[in-house]
This record gives sequence, C-alpha cells and structure tokens, in this order.
Amino acid sequence: MKNMVYIQSGGPTSVINSSLFGAYSEAIRHPEDIDHIYGSINGIEGLIDGKLFDLREESGEDIELLIQTPGAALGTTRRKLPQDINDPVYMDIVHNLQKFHIKYVLVNGGNDSMDTCNKIAILCDELNLDVRVIGVPKTIDNDLASTDHTLGYASAAKVVINTVYSIAKDAACYKKGKVHIVETMGRNVGWLAASADLVPDDGRPDLIYLPENKFVLDDFIKDVSEVFKKKGYAIVVISEGISFERGEAAEVDSFGHAQLSGAGAALAEALREKTGITSRVVELSLTQRANPFLLSRNDRDEAIEVGKEAVIAALHGETGKMIVMKRVSNKPYIGRFELADLGEVANAERKIPAEFMQDKTRMSDKFRDYLRPLIEGNVHLKYRGGIVLLTNFKKKLVK
Repeated sequence: MKNMVYIQSGGPTSVINSSLFGAYSEAIRHPEDIDHIYGSINGIEGLIDGKLFDLREESGEDIELLIQTPGAALGTTRRKLPQDINDPVYMDIVHNLQKFHIKYVLVNGGNDSMDTCNKIAILCDELNLDVRVIGVPKTIDNDLASTDHTLGYASAAKVVINTVYSIAKDAACYKKGKVHIVETMGRNVGWLAASADLVPDDGRPDLIYLPENKFVLDDFIKDVSEVFKKKGYAIVVISEGISFERGEAAEVDSFGHAQLSGAGAALAEALREKTGITSRVVELSLTQRANPFLLSRNDRDEAIEVGKEAVIAALHGETGKMIVMKRVSNKPYIGRFELADLGEVANAERKIPAEFMQDKTRMSDKFRDYLRPLIEGNVHLKYRGGIVLLTNFKKKLVK
C-alpha cells in the first residue's frame, strides 16, 4: 500500500483548504500510486499520535466546500519538533509512517511549518525510508523565503484594503472626528499593513507604520497630531509588530515567537495622554485570515494549483522541497511553479524590500505593481438560508 498524509500547520488562512482541495483532487487521479489519502488531525500532532482520518470517507459536498472554507479543516498546531532527531517523538512519527503505509507527506504551512517539514524529510532520508516529503507554502504574513508570494496573503490583503476603505468613509462623516488606528497582523514584517496603500485616494491611510522601519513614539504622536489638526480626523494603519516600549511582555509560542496584539490600544493611550486626542482602535485580528467573503480568485486558484503541484512533485520522486511561485509577468499576471530546498526556506524570513517603501505615508509604485494582480478576481460563494456553507469533516479515525 502507498498512502498519502496531508498536514495543515500554523496559522490558518482563507485559502489553506483550497490547497488541500487541490492535493486531494490530484491524488485521486492516481489510484495506481496512492491508495488512501489521510488527513492528520491537528497538524504534526496527528502523525505523532496516530490520529489520521481518510478523506475519501468524507462527503463530496464537504470536499467541494473546502475552496470556500477558512480555518484549517484538518485542524492545526504550532508544535515545534525537537532539534535532536534522536528524540523519542521522531520514533513515534516513524512508527506511524510505517503503520499507515505512508509514502507521501505534504505539509501546508509557513516558516515554522517548513521547519517541521524539513525535519521530517531529514528523518526519512537518514533512516533511508521510502517517504517523499513536500512543503506547500502558506501564510498571510507573506514572509516565506524563495517564493514571490505566499498563499493566503493576497486574500488577507484584500480584506485589509476593503476594510480600511470602509473605515475611512465612516471616519470622514463627522465634522470633528477621531483618530482611527487600524492594527493588522504581522510579527516582524509589514506586508499586510502595507497593503492598505492600495486603498483609493478618497480613503487612503494618512500614515502607515511597518516593523521594517524604526518606530519612534514621539514622532508618531507628532505626525498623527498634525494630520488630525489639518483634517479633523486621521486614518493610521500599523502592523502589530512595530517595536516600542509598552506594558507587560507578550507570551511566546513553542517557536519563541511573541503573541502580539494590543499595539493599537497602547498607541491610542499614549496619544490621549500626550495630546488629549481620542482614538478608535480597530484590531483586524482573525478577520484578516478567516474571511471567506473577500477571497482573491487569483489567490484561491493558485492555492488549488499548488496543492496539485505538490502531489505531482511527490509522485515524480521529489522530496525535501517546497513548491514556490515565480512571477513571469504582471499584465496579465502569470506565474509558474518551481521547487525550492526546504533547508533554504525553513525559519527564513522575507521582509519588505526597501524599494517597495516610499515613506511612512506611502508605499512605492513597485509595491503597488507587485500586489495589484494578486488581489484580482472575486469568488461567488454558496449559501444556504443566508449563511455561507463551510466544510465540516466527520474525521472518523483510521485504525
């Protein structure tokens, strides 16, 4: 028997399940090479604990709805595998790879997930196991190395752009308004906050703050105060990862990453204390990655194709690689798929290049040309009784 297991890892996106749909769709086209298609419950933990379920046993409707379902339909995790490959947890992985006759392992995730993927590939190579391991890129942060962009970023950016535009229109209604601080996700990179630059001129943010640039609180207060004095209100977009002294230390996950939030609230309080100007803080939080209503068609379609490409790569004997996107042209947008070594991707982080930034009020034309084609295209969703239909797997465990 030759089975495949699919693992979803790290923070979900609105198209993470589209990649799963693509992989499943391709896998069932090769019954002579792939017998069972397993989903690992809660990421790598499912493979460690032997908690797998057969996707072929799920309903056709639930499979089809993957392309409009946010969140991780298989369940996810942020568990970090030990550096020592002799740790007992790796023997649990080997045991279940053999128990369930798994030949193909696909890991869908971001920086840390590719570390997990890489460790599994190294493990199988060192033990001379006939197992092929392929990474499927995903993260709304858009910070994976070796690829033009990551799956999920474009749709999350589309949410930021349209939400900020709506907020700006609301803010402009009043003769005397407030400072509106919109906080996006982005631990060390500002790709999502930067996307707000694509808001049309009648709603474009007055100021945009990214982790890539040094943040000075006094300058922030001065800049915001000047905009407020001139307009009577202000629209400010910040990435959650901008660095300044505030409150208690943030909690960290198993990878040592700070669980960031509340930067907007801290800035609003500082602004009030220094100037008396009141603010309304909008923390976009999970709405950026869990919104099925503003899917980018290009993002979703590419996510499906990358899932397919991962299966094809594994069937062709590739292992220890991640599928990457390379841009061929912008108008029209054309991309091609290639393979990158997981060792080059794992734990690497791609920040916004200097040529994409103009100043704290604008990004550059190069950035706008980069992002525009990625957010194009709308997706029409299926509803029942006014409520969007989403996948709900039964997840009957394989014995």
